[in-house]
Amino acid sequence: MAAMDPLERDPAAKAELIPFEDADFHALSPGLCRDPQFNDRRLATRRKLLSLGKVFTERAKLAGVELDVRTSLHAPSTFNHNQVKRLWCYASRAKVEKKRLKSVLGADLAKDLDAAYRNAYVCCAIEHDALEVSLRIHADAWFDGQNLAARVKREGTAGWASKLNELAGFRLRLHDWKGEWPCGKLGRDELEGFLKFYKPAEHLLAVERRWPAAQGQRAALLGAETPALVVLEMLKLVPLYRYTAWSAESDHLFPK
Repeated sequence: MAAMDPLERDPAAKAELIPFEDADFHALSPGLCRDPQFNDRRLATRRKLLSLGKVFTERAKLAGVELDVRTSLHAPSTFNHNQVKRLWCYASRAKVEKKRLKSVLGADLAKDLDAAYRNAYVCCAIEHDALEVSLRIHADAWFDGQNLAARVKREGTAGWASKLNELAGFRLRLHDWKGEWPCGKLGRDELEGFLKFYKPAEHLLAVERRWPAAQGQRAALLGAETPALVVLEMLKLVPLYRYTAWSAESDHLFPK
């Protein structure tokens, strides 16, 4: 097995909440996102996000969901098209759940399951003009998307709607489509309409909340209380994650 590129390894970080700074956003701006001189600055942000993610996973575990947290690359490389426009921490199923899923899918279908985009995950992300908390299911995590679609088909939309409507301020989003479905007031017709278009192996499904952070708009996000509020928003997504992602308790992937 090839050795992991040092840039891919997560930095050392303990579970703690560190306030965001203007520089966390500025280093991701169009004029700087390709500049390696800002790698150290972005590394500091990456470490900050990892610390926040560790606080989140500790609290999610207390709620009965075990997740592993990792972070995205902070340096321009071929993996990010030589630009770092977005930094994020992501919490996805723990190793024991990946092992269970591999036994269900089989070796061929479960290839590269360790990659984050092949699992549903809860995310906190920074861009130069936004702060985001989200649950994301990429097309390559088709089994989690299919698990959701099969569950809703079998049980109806009421359970899914209940979880989504606990998330006022978030929006359900389909891939790169312009349409969006605001959480808090979603009904059967809206969700059935969404599922008519959603194809798990082709589309991203996201439930996200975003705060504007363009230059001149960031002051409200730089307070000492913001990281704790972000963790609380991430914790709000845990019941939806639990409902959506495949697990031993939410096993709807194949017909019984």
